[in-house]
Amino acid sequence: MDDKNNQEENDLSKISEVELIKKITKSFRNTNKSTIIDIGDDAALLKFDKTNVTISQDILVEGVHFDLSYMPLKHLGYKSVIVNISDIISMNVKPSHILVSIAVSNRFKINALEELYEGINLACKNYNIDLIGGDTTSSNKGLMISVTCIGNTTTRKIIERGGAKVDDLLVVSGDLGAAYMGLQVLEREKNVFEVNPNSQPDLSRYTYCIQRQLKPEARLDVINYLEELKIIPTSMIDISDGLSTEINHLSSASGLSFHIVEDQIPISDNTKTICEEFKIDTSIASLNGGEDYELLFTTSKKNLKKIQQSNYLSVIGTCINKKNDNCMITSLGQKININSSGWDSFSVNN
Repeated sequence: MDDKNNQEENDLSKISEVELIKKITKSFRNTNKSTIIDIGDDAALLKFDKTNVTISQDILVEGVHFDLSYMPLKHLGYKSVIVNISDIISMNVKPSHILVSIAVSNRFKINALEELYEGINLACKNYNIDLIGGDTTSSNKGLMISVTCIGNTTTRKIIERGGAKVDDLLVVSGDLGAAYMGLQVLEREKNVFEVNPNSQPDLSRYTYCIQRQLKPEARLDVINYLEELKIIPTSMIDISDGLSTEINHLSSASGLSFHIVEDQIPISDNTKTICEEFKIDTSIASLNGGEDYELLFTTSKKNLKKIQQSNYLSVIGTCINKKNDNCMITSLGQKININSSGWDSFSVNN
């Protein structure tokens, strides 16, 4: 029995990514005064004199995070930058530099890698970012991309995950669930193609959701807009792993809970239509889908009128003085607990 328990404790599929990080980093202690925020937020924060420097890193692995049967390499290059700079932006900082490292097998040709870097270059141009280095090595299996992003500021307030206050509004940018439904369409068409390679699908009805999956954008415009309105978030995170997961991250960091209203979650008409086609509840897509790269933040309720005047900000809930009580109030008035059932790198269900 002891051996079985030990095996289960050492099984990666039995542990979440957050729990794993806590286990493998528990013995680390910071020794430099410049380290202000370390592991556990969207990005690390270093302070040098009057300058705050943020650093984040993400790895994308073929077969885990992307499928090249429907992901064009140029789109992949673009997306690999976006997922990283979104972490920097979610701390209210403008990204400025990236380093890109790749491990690639010999099944890829030089022109394929040039296509990948065309996408990286396009993202750099669109977000005014400099590519300053990285590494390239061989891989026995497929393609792996690691991007490190750096941002710095002397003026903007750094926003962490753990600053939410009682009665704060919970606000989200844009709309949710589109990237997840785009993925459902792409996976379905992949399966159809494997059965019938001559099939010619008409994907024009799915353009919005497919684009949200293949070529997302980071919401630099949102933090610029908040600055214009003089709205300072008390906490913030980007929605990469699903709304439910990110709500739980903010809740855990602040020691408070959030009550959200189902009917107030912004979902596009295009996403709703595809949800109906796939017989997937829209709330499931928005709560658990992930990869929307929208911003989720809390702010004082005094900012309500300013937020209501915006076309791309939605108040979806409030912060309450209670622990472990994150829930959604349905259209029928039912209270449903919100569990972190979004994307997790080590889940056997992904």
